[in-house]
Amino acid sequence: MATVAYGTDRTDEAARQAAFDAAVAADERIEPRDWMPDAYRASLVRQMAQHAHSEIIGMQPEANWITRAPSLRRKAILMAKVQDEAGHGLYLYSAAETLGTSREELLDKLHAGRQRYSSIFNYPTLTWADVGAIGWLVDGAAITNQVPLCRCSYGPYARAMVRICKEESFHQRQGYELLLALSRGTPAQHAMAQDAVDRWWWPSLMMFGPPDEESGHSAQSMAWKIKRHSNDELRRRFIEISGPQADALGLTLPTGEIDWDEFKEVLKGNGPCNEQRIAQRRRAHEEGAWVRDAAVAYAAKHGEGKPS
Repeated sequence: MATVAYGTDRTDEAARQAAFDAAVAADERIEPRDWMPDAYRASLVRQMAQHAHSEIIGMQPEANWITRAPSLRRKAILMAKVQDEAGHGLYLYSAAETLGTSREELLDKLHAGRQRYSSIFNYPTLTWADVGAIGWLVDGAAITNQVPLCRCSYGPYARAMVRICKEESFHQRQGYELLLALSRGTPAQHAMAQDAVDRWWWPSLMMFGPPDEESGHSAQSMAWKIKRHSNDELRRRFIEISGPQADALGLTLPTGEIDWDEFKEVLKGNGPCNEQRIAQRRRAHEEGAWVRDAAVAYAAKHGEGKPS
């Protein structure tokens, strides 16, 4: 963003705001040292924190199947995917830290229930086919939502999303291939695949957020070019993409309407796995304290500063 000469405090503020608005309008990137409105900073922290939390909480449903994968190949693929999700969380926490918040603060808020993660991860993975449904539908919805974020107005977030989207494309393909194998297998395997799609379709559509008229953040985020499309526009795009893919899989997508009451209940903490997910996250954080302490001690001993 271009530098601006400032005068009095009031004119300084107006000039900074004008420079910020001009940069956003021109599709220029806002960088960490650039001036930005407090509300823009807060909106970014909220969105990036929720995104980062979703990546690390999202490891749980699929990690549940690592030891039960039906072959060594499937196990290796799933382990690689879960590891990728951990990396995505780290990229996003690092991007959020450029705004002056710490990773510790964000995790404390997650563990205290003061920040959210995606509602999709509060559903159980009941069968092996659920791993495929998550890859095809959940990661497919994530790609639809996140590819436009590669053009986000905030530079560190946009750059983090480039790598994340490339890896999510791999995740989506492996899920599709898994479901294809089941769909073309025995009648029981086909039924398992269809059941997984039936259960994950509606939560996948809810991933895009509430309807536009009920979204409290979408319009302003679009004005700032943090996001480029509305919730409903992205949801429609995902539905249009998914239909032909379902036909190729030999599976049927459910019809009807989204149950927004269910969505609201899950957000309130009343989903099938809300308590389980956050309890496991807290436990993992507590059990990993010795690793963090050892890393800090090592860095201090060798004069490397606090590790990231």
